[in-house]
Amino acid sequence: MVTISLCMIVKNEEDCLGRCLDSLKGIVDEMIVVDTGSTDRTVEIAKEKGASVYHFDWTGDFSEARNYSFSLAKCDYIYTADADEELDEDNRQRFLKLKEDIGRLNVDVVQMYYCNQLQFRTVYNYDRELRPKLYKRLREFLWIDPIHEQVSLEPVVCDCDVEIMHRPKENHAGRDLAYFRKAVDDGRRLSRRLHGMYARELFMAGSDDDFIKAKAYFSDAALDTRRNLDEIKEASCVLAHIAIIEKDTDSLLKYSLKDAISEMSSEMCYELGDFYYAKKDLDEAIVWYYNAAYECESILDLRKSRELPRLAIARCYKDLGNEEQAADYEREAAQCKEEK
Repeated sequence: MVTISLCMIVKNEEDCLGRCLDSLKGIVDEMIVVDTGSTDRTVEIAKEKGASVYHFDWTGDFSEARNYSFSLAKCDYIYTADADEELDEDNRQRFLKLKEDIGRLNVDVVQMYYCNQLQFRTVYNYDRELRPKLYKRLREFLWIDPIHEQVSLEPVVCDCDVEIMHRPKENHAGRDLAYFRKAVDDGRRLSRRLHGMYARELFMAGSDDDFIKAKAYFSDAALDTRRNLDEIKEASCVLAHIAIIEKDTDSLLKYSLKDAISEMSSEMCYELGDFYYAKKDLDEAIVWYYNAAYECESILDLRKSRELPRLAIARCYKDLGNEEQAADYEREAAQCKEEK
């Protein structure tokens, strides 16, 4: 049977760390907890639960801390966990079965279901999604193809039915958005993935002030010829929302036209709906909210193509005195919310 190292980075997690470690006992063969500066009982609890504790001077870079934790692992596979995760008994048994089976497979990465993502909604649109959680520590390289042979570089990834319950204590959006701004201020170029996550977190959890502070970054991104069309559209949606906040009609027109180069996004249509609603042009607002709900697709915040535009249409019809029509859209909005 393969062996598994648990690798974690933690800070001030005394309320939940014990539950996390208890749920993994008997599954993992070593527990490595890297503390980044706790001032509570986190370190003491980790040691009580049998973990080896190491200290890492926080640099502001989560990847650096994760890489350090991985460097300490000695087992065949590495399982990465946050302190606010835990497994119930059914999923402990699924994990144990996976541990028995994985040795017979040439698997580099195992994805598991991450559940309860919407309790504090920041960057994820779905409550249950597959995430890579278990990694082969030492990868075996294999030559492939009978002619013009080359080393296979794509990892072998498999999905399993283990469900990890995420029980966050608080919304981390403020912290995350501050880290995005710090990375930008430090001159770091955000990857394609982080560019999208920054835009998504703004829409899902950002305040007006967070949007304004992001204006310079996304203005540059919208002009960056190294960014692809998806990234330009994401930046345009952020900048259109800022234009609504700042009541800047020229910028709203500019960025909505950028989005319209390809099929318009639900987010942009929703912004245009808000623009016309603020002007009390309810008929035009309904047109754009309708487009957001029924004619376009979301690229960042799924709510902008589901319940939110339907609720906005309902609000317009209420303002027009049409309570029956408003009630129909409110029912649709409730159904959309239940489908997540």
